[in-house]
Amino acid sequence: MSAPSSARAAVGATPLVFENVSHWYGDVVAVNNITAAVEAGITGLLGPNGAGKTTLLQLAAGLMPPSGGEVRVFGESPVEKPEIFRHVALVPEREALPGMLSARAFVEARATLLGMRDVKGAAQRALELVEMDTVADRRVHGFSKGMRQRTKLAAALVHEPRLVLLDEPFNGLDPRQRLHMMHLLETRAADGTAVLLSSHILEEIEGVASRILVMLSGRLAASGDHRTLRRMMTDRPHTVRLRASNVRVLAARLVAQPSVMGVEVESTDALVVRTTDYTAFSRLLVRAAHGEGGEAPVTLYDVQPTDESLEHVFAYLVER
Repeated sequence: MSAPSSARAAVGATPLVFENVSHWYGDVVAVNNITAAVEAGITGLLGPNGAGKTTLLQLAAGLMPPSGGEVRVFGESPVEKPEIFRHVALVPEREALPGMLSARAFVEARATLLGMRDVKGAAQRALELVEMDTVADRRVHGFSKGMRQRTKLAAALVHEPRLVLLDEPFNGLDPRQRLHMMHLLETRAADGTAVLLSSHILEEIEGVASRILVMLSGRLAASGDHRTLRRMMTDRPHTVRLRASNVRVLAARLVAQPSVMGVEVESTDALVVRTTDYTAFSRLLVRAAHGEGGEAPVTLYDVQPTDESLEHVFAYLVER
């Protein structure tokens, strides 16, 4: 299938650009003034559930126009220039597979809608690519979550798109299948395809994405490679809540330490400490509780970091 000359020219542009993009549903702001570019290679879109990742991917796919700002796919608006879809694929997180069809029929239907000449050949190649060719004639109704994910991916890749948008693609995959998908995406990226994949788990994408965009509450909180983000997430204040036998004595021992930013006595057995280095604080806490130079030991009942969720980590990044 040959693309029109205008579409071929567009492919030379940056695969995906968000320029001051916002989108809201009534009074709810799902995406808030995001500016970013996605080049060839693999870019991760990281954030907790509800951060706006799915909305951003839908905007990129042209499923809806932005409420503000501009989305450009290979230099064109995906809403105003639907012919750009010849080069784009979206794999949604939600199930969108008719159970009565076989995997082969579903992928062939996608190829037919795209106007491909060799529908059967293209579908077979895509099914082999995701290791679904041996079960391709089974009905989707009986598929596991992982098999459904791979069927959707085969349909998305059937026309060899130059921009691939993936929403939580590793859900339902076993470890071997995850490694295979990572290798598949890396191979596509090495051939010049731009891949934007979303996840709420850093470990899922840091090994495959060369760049990561971090979202929180619709905003772009940070961007960079995984080493930069790891450092930003680690080098930040930590809040720890302690329960101990004598919190006032423990507070006095901790407050003068360089890694301790502040100490607050909550109750007779509860203490909140803010520290700049959680690892160093953990060692310090053991020594402080044990006591030195004949000091009476303090018994620790509970030590609980209060800000280790993704929401807290990303909130800190937003405030930087």
